[in-house]
Amino acid sequence: MLQALSFKESQLRHSRVKTASDQKEAVVQNYFKSKNLDIKDFQIFIRAFKNEKLLEVWIKGKNDDKFTLLHSYEFCTTSGSLGPKRRQGDLQIPEGAYHINHFNPESNFYLSLGLNYPNASDKILSDKQHPGSSIYIHGSCVTIGCIPITDDKIKELYIMAMEAKNGGQEKIPVHVFPTRLTDQGIAFLKKNHASSGHIEFWENLKKVYDDFEETKKLKPVKINKAGQYFF
Repeated sequence: MLQALSFKESQLRHSRVKTASDQKEAVVQNYFKSKNLDIKDFQIFIRAFKNEKLLEVWIKGKNDDKFTLLHSYEFCTTSGSLGPKRRQGDLQIPEGAYHINHFNPESNFYLSLGLNYPNASDKILSDKQHPGSSIYIHGSCVTIGCIPITDDKIKELYIMAMEAKNGGQEKIPVHVFPTRLTDQGIAFLKKNHASSGHIEFWENLKKVYDDFEETKKLKPVKINKAGQYFF
């Protein structure tokens, strides 16, 4: 009986993933070496900030308690404004707690990692009929609600996510925020985006931001019947 391919082996059958691995494996390994972490034994967490146009990659060893910042990538471009995605075609990048639910090695945007939008909160708070879908972190430099980081940089992120999944991490968490939700960040949003109607949502989302900032640990994020996040 033939042995089933591992997730990594099946991904490497795609030419773009193979190219990404050939070009970027040494680069990614150097990121890990700089933090004294093993690329074969880790978990990954992704955090994105729309106002700063920044995507952070956090990792920890499987037996470690806390995450450490590995690397950051700039958004190549953005769309919409600060605030969650609430309907199809609104150009908004979602905000909230998500996870990677799709690896696309044949993406129209080189390589892409899909988010589970709409999540349970979005299904409550967004348009019930047409909330939108197909939100990705991807290559290229165009977007109508996704997070593009260029073909060059998606190669690195895709490899990291692939290695994490291949090592047994079933869900890769992705938290997307309008801005860094410090007290100053909330004050900025209240001053400049009060008319958006999202202040209550952002104050709720701040709890998710604060908990990780304080502990560098990830608690399972829950969602109540009102669409609010809680632990």
